[in-house]
Amino acid sequence: MLAFAKDISITDPDHPEEEKHPQLKDYMDYQRKLKHDQLIFHALDHAKTYLQKNQSDCEGDEAKLKEYAENAFPYSHKFTDPDTLLMMLRKLINAQNSTNNWYRLNGYYFALVYDCLERFVKIYNKLVKDNPEKAKEFNVSDGVEVNFDDWVQLYFHNLDFLLGQPIHYPHFIFRKRNKALEEAVNAEVKGGKTLEEALKFLEQDFQINPDDINAMAGKQIQPSDLELFFTSRETPIYEYLYESNSEFGFMDDECPIDHSYFMCHQINGLGLEEAEQVINEAQKMLKH
Repeated sequence: MLAFAKDISITDPDHPEEEKHPQLKDYMDYQRKLKHDQLIFHALDHAKTYLQKNQSDCEGDEAKLKEYAENAFPYSHKFTDPDTLLMMLRKLINAQNSTNNWYRLNGYYFALVYDCLERFVKIYNKLVKDNPEKAKEFNVSDGVEVNFDDWVQLYFHNLDFLLGQPIHYPHFIFRKRNKALEEAVNAEVKGGKTLEEALKFLEQDFQINPDDINAMAGKQIQPSDLELFFTSRETPIYEYLYESNSEFGFMDDECPIDHSYFMCHQINGLGLEEAEQVINEAQKMLKH
């Protein structure tokens, strides 16, 4: 199964404060209606199916196929060709269907998953409204539309792979980091560094995953980037999320996963300025 920031096989999350806060309970009730593993599978399968269909329909018309890829994969088409995108989708689906291992994604793969998820959620949400019986066949949610912005903020580690690209959703949790990183990179580039050199220079300060630098620098994907590294599903890769004294915690006696749900609940539906104010206030209370 693909390893995101949280375990996508869990369908019954809760929060210790939800009975005290009706809006938080509503938010957690929504979370409990989602089947994340099915959402990811269908998003990838839909992308693969229609990419194959368009490869067949285009019948060697490379310009037409390129136009389709640009529309269907607005971020990930930039670093490779349709054939490689199809190979990557097959790898992702095989990994998602594996019940024995967790498969870690690099920036290239996260960009592709982002594209697939965004496109499928739009289609699925329309089905929920216009054809709910058809929507049920996907077993993605209990009759509710999927909040793409919220899902990304909960299940993506960051949006570093979108560096320098236009972002069409609020993504408040990641917005401040992306802006700060982009400003720092631009300053280094103006000083004479290449984009790749700037990212490597800032790697430690921003805790950039070294495996993501090539994707962030806009370099074409290489065969070595296509490998999905895995570890056994028995490995407790999410254990730290539930530890109240975790080094990754935010406030005393609050585990990271509870903080994550609470923050996303607080900014859900807010405007940019309001959300930034909420996040800034929360950061003042951090235990570190």
